[in-house]
Parts: sequence; structure tokens; C-alpha cells
Amino acid sequence: MDLRDLFLNIKDYVDKEVKIEGWIKLHRDQKTFGFIDFSDGTTFEHLQVVYDEELQNFEEVKKLLVGSAIEVVGIIVPSSGKQDYEMRASKITLLGSCPEDYPIQPKRHTREFLREQAYLRPRTNLFQAVFRVRSIAAYAIHQYFQDRGYVYFHAPLITASDCEGAGEMFQVTTLPLDKLKGTPDYSKDFFGKMTNLTVSGQLEAETFALAYKKTYTFGPTFRAENSNTKTHASEFWMIEPEIAFCDLNKDMDIMEDMLKYVVKYVLDHAPLEINFFNEFVEKGLKEKLEKLVTSKFTRIDHEEAITILKKADVKWEFEPEYGEDIAKEHEKYITEYFNGPVFIKNWPKDIKAFYMKLNPDGKSVAAVDLEVPGAGELMGGSQREENYDKLVARMKELDMDTASMDWYLNLRKYGGCIHSGFGMGFERLLIYLTGVDNIRDVIPYPRTPKNCEY
Repeated sequence: MDLRDLFLNIKDYVDKEVKIEGWIKLHRDQKTFGFIDFSDGTTFEHLQVVYDEELQNFEEVKKLLVGSAIEVVGIIVPSSGKQDYEMRASKITLLGSCPEDYPIQPKRHTREFLREQAYLRPRTNLFQAVFRVRSIAAYAIHQYFQDRGYVYFHAPLITASDCEGAGEMFQVTTLPLDKLKGTPDYSKDFFGKMTNLTVSGQLEAETFALAYKKTYTFGPTFRAENSNTKTHASEFWMIEPEIAFCDLNKDMDIMEDMLKYVVKYVLDHAPLEINFFNEFVEKGLKEKLEKLVTSKFTRIDHEEAITILKKADVKWEFEPEYGEDIAKEHEKYITEYFNGPVFIKNWPKDIKAFYMKLNPDGKSVAAVDLEVPGAGELMGGSQREENYDKLVARMKELDMDTASMDWYLNLRKYGGCIHSGFGMGFERLLIYLTGVDNIRDVIPYPRTPKNCEY
């Protein structure tokens, strides 16, 4: 049986024989008995297996090494140790041996070392916890949207449009290298035009929002940004809802509600993992997450945020300026100033994307970033420009090709309406949930510059 099922109903199994299959995490053998720290991966908890010389293959079992796969038959009994219960083994069978040079020994390993052993690191306590929380958080996100009538939209991974307009995209081509020099003839390429891996599913999701009213994407996205910071990866996952008949204020309501739901779901369904992170990764993590769930999120304009920063008695590394973006140090100060999460809205149009709705002042757009204590920006969203003429004018102002985006522009002509949406990087959420501060350690196989193993 699975350890998860055993621990959920362990009192029902006391003095009863059960059979479990899993791996040796730690093995301490004495002259006449031994202890095995046993895990099968179905729960973060381990079970202590006790055996003695009455075991038929006692001498062979004493030689089993960490990492070996075994089957154990035994009786569940109360324990006098750290655990409430343990198993007294009557039979232990080796299912898969493990040599002495097994890299994941029961000792502290650096995260850098474990990245080099990415195919084995889920077997360690830290990454058992990280990737279980990743699974639970992903389920919570789907449940939140599904329970509220959203349609799950699978955005294309190969696209001919650049949603962000930054140009940092991976090109998809079948043309030989010598044909890519100079001005390539993409009419002879596989798709007959230049195509790339997507940086966002937002534009395509808008087409579904204007058919289903509420939709969301949750899938991989890619960015060819040559960055080696702790928060950047070349492949990452995004959650991007799009909602018709929704303005910026309602958009912020949904952002706040969804985040609180997911955080509470993880607190409720991964208590062992959260306690582990709280003790060994980030002191105060649990309190931080619990506080977010009960917080009222503040809403202020970008201009007001800059005014607060300018008046602050702080020597900034980067001086805050009206009309410009804010730095990490500014995000931290703003959340401390309001003692909680803060929506910063109505950003200068010149530092935001082309599709955001222009405000009546002509200088700002209906955009919003959510800043949370201890992490800074966690989500970003906007009301989309629903006016055809204004969107065309903005695209021409940015020297964008409107012809190739006619399908997107036509959404404004064919029954267009006010609509909004937001995006949240899944790995950025996981960094916040676990306290593990490097994106390479919250995604199973990180893709970063000069790194694409496995």
C-alpha cells in the first residue's frame, strides 16, 4: 500500500500486517537489529522500519545501501521515537540495488550540486517538498478557475506574433544555417513565415474570452533573454486569465481572490511541506503566507507610489522618478509602508505594452502590478484597449505591423467589449510559497543560458 494512505488512517492499521514498496533513505544497522528510514514518495512523511536477527535474510538486509528499492512486510506498532508509529518488519525483499557511489547520500547537499543531479534531486527532502507543492499549487489554480466557470484554453507554443514586443524570442525554423544569414526568405520555411516560441498566450486567449466570457491559460512560455538572475529562466510556466465585460477594478478583485485561494489551498493541503520550509528554508514563511490570506490589498496609482518613494527618508540605489519603472528596493518599501500587498495601477504608457487601455489623461494606461511583502512583483495585468482606432494608432506609434495582427484588431470590430486579464509566473509564485529563492530550484529541469541538460 501507499504510505500516504497508511498515514491517513494509521490507527486502523495498528497490530495489522501491511506491505509497502519504496526506497531506503537512511539505514542504521546494529549487531542484532537495524533501522530503515523508508519513503515511497506518496507523502512527505517517512516511516521507520525496524528489523532484527529473526528476519530470515537478516545478514543480507544489513548490507542494503541508501537508495535501494525494497518491499517490506510487517506490523504497524506504536513507537517510542520521534514518530508515533513504526513498522516491525517480518520480511524485507530487495527490488532494486543501489551502489555505494549513489550521489544522494543522507547528508546536506548544496543546491548547486543538486542542480547537477537534477534527475535525482526529487529524492531529497527539499525537492520532495518543492515539487509536491508545485503539484498542489497547480491543482489549486485549475480548481479555482474551473469552479468559477472559466474555460481552460491551450495557447499555441509556436506563434507568429510577439505579445510583449520585446523581440526576445526563440526562433522556430527548418531553414539551414547558411539560409538564415542576411535577409532570410521565410516563405521557404516550414510555416512560410518567421515563427517563434511564445512568450505569452494572452493575445490568443483574448479570442476565447470574447467567445466564452471567461478563459485562462496555464502552460509553458519561453524567453530568449540572456539573463542569469535568480528569477529568470528561458522556459517557464504562466497563468493568464482573460475576462470579458471586466474593467481594471474587477480585474484586481479576481487577482486578489485567486492568489488568496491558491495560498490557502497550499497551506491546507501541504502542511508538512510548509512547516519544513518554515523551519529550514525561510523563517517566518508560514506567518507570511497566513497573513497574505487575511490581508486587504491596498490600491494606489503609480504616481502616488512615486510620491511616497520620493518623500521617504531613504537613500535609494535607484532614484524613483515619475514616468519610470520602479526597482526591487522600491517594491519592498511600498509593501512595508502599507504593511501588506499593494496594487500599483495606472502606469505610464511609455513603459507598458501596446495592448493596454489608454486612460483619459493620455499619458497612462489601465495597467496594474501586484507587489507582495517579501517578493515584490508577483502578478501583472491590465484592461485591454477595446477601441479599434485607438489600438491601431498605438501600434503605428510603436511602428508595429498592423497587417499581421489583423485578427487581433478585428476582435475590436466583431462584437468587441471591455475586457481585462492578468498574468502570473508560476515559478515566481512557487518561490513565494516555498521560500526557495532561485527559479532553477522550483522547476524540475531548468532551462537557462548555457544550460539545457536532460
